[in-house]
Amino acid sequence: MFSARLHSRRLWIGAAALAAAASLFAFQSAHAGYAPSALPDRIVTTWTAEPAASFSVTWRTSTAVSKGFGEIVEATDGPDFEKAARRVEAAVEAYETNQGPAHAHSVTFRGLKPATEYLYRVGDGSDAWSEWIPFRTAAAQPEPFTFLYFGDAQTRIRSAWSRVVRRALETAPGARLAIHAGDLINNYDQDAQWGEWHEASSAMHRSIPAMPAIGNHEYGRGAEGRRRPTVNWRPQFALPLNGAAGLEETNYFVDFQGVRFVALNSNEKLEEQAAWLDRLLEKNPNRWTVVFFHHPIFSGARGRDNQRVREAWQPVFDRRGVDLVLNGHDHVYARTRLVRGDGGTEGGTMYVTSVSGAKMYDGKAHPAIEKIIRHTQFFQVIRVDGDALTLEARTARGEVADSFRIVKRGGAKRLIAR
Repeated sequence: MFSARLHSRRLWIGAAALAAAASLFAFQSAHAGYAPSALPDRIVTTWTAEPAASFSVTWRTSTAVSKGFGEIVEATDGPDFEKAARRVEAAVEAYETNQGPAHAHSVTFRGLKPATEYLYRVGDGSDAWSEWIPFRTAAAQPEPFTFLYFGDAQTRIRSAWSRVVRRALETAPGARLAIHAGDLINNYDQDAQWGEWHEASSAMHRSIPAMPAIGNHEYGRGAEGRRRPTVNWRPQFALPLNGAAGLEETNYFVDFQGVRFVALNSNEKLEEQAAWLDRLLEKNPNRWTVVFFHHPIFSGARGRDNQRVREAWQPVFDRRGVDLVLNGHDHVYARTRLVRGDGGTEGGTMYVTSVSGAKMYDGKAHPAIEKIIRHTQFFQVIRVDGDALTLEARTARGEVADSFRIVKRGGAKRLIAR
């Protein structure tokens, strides 16, 4: 009997070892699949400071590709469109991750017509091209539009976050941009996690511009011991260079069809950004203002309170009438009502925190939080239409779990919650 049990145990151990080896091999193979090649990959569109007349595209190749090009043409219904395409040479940046060296390419297409559909492609100018990808410029004046908002993707990106992206695209196929509220990945120095993020979001961001905020997990300590952003950030996102000095492409703004979108970096230089934001919003020509960053003003999880962020930025939000603030970090869905730092509600701001990935938190929320939902993956569909801004918080299956509408009439602002 003992011999039989020992034999059985040896078989079990052998099977377990084989399974572990197979799992490791699959893990390594998947990561090896994220190595760069001559073909463009990790293609991401982003808005410039003039979204009615231009947009940017970034992509990655191996270092064997020393030059990159973008081609663009106004879309037609026939197959001969590429004869009229014009070519723009890309800027090329060499960078190195834990998976080795790569080249990042970026191009900005300028001089475009407002509210017009184009086709673009990127490549080496010879044989290694992407497909022709449709892209629509912004209208030159305020018009209704929809955009998406995702909280932290962070963990199990390929296996669990990808389904949220697919459902978001099914729900809002005409979305004009997608906000990511930081912690897109978990480990700032692991390029394979960025490979997962790009694989999961590729179908979205080739046509729907990304507007990311940088989170604490995109920061780490370099060889010199100083805390700094991941080397992947700037090569893979061509974002406007109109923020506070020293925070290039982690603090920026875009005016889009009647909304001023502002990305803040809640990891550093809080006071400098407060002064910059106050000046930026003093003469804001847009009907709506949406600000997004990683660490919430009002936390929705145990043991969290970003007091420094709240003290630095909420007075500016109150003074300048910010309508909506979008955050991540706490791995719950949580929202306030229209609130002000002085306890009032008139002209107040709606604060929303959300999570789109698989990492979840529990705990007591800040008293300002009116609605909280835990252990659920979310994406948000937000619609701006004249005097109304509507947000739907949808689960990974597309069900509406919470919604609200903010209506502005004259100088008054009113909340209609579900």
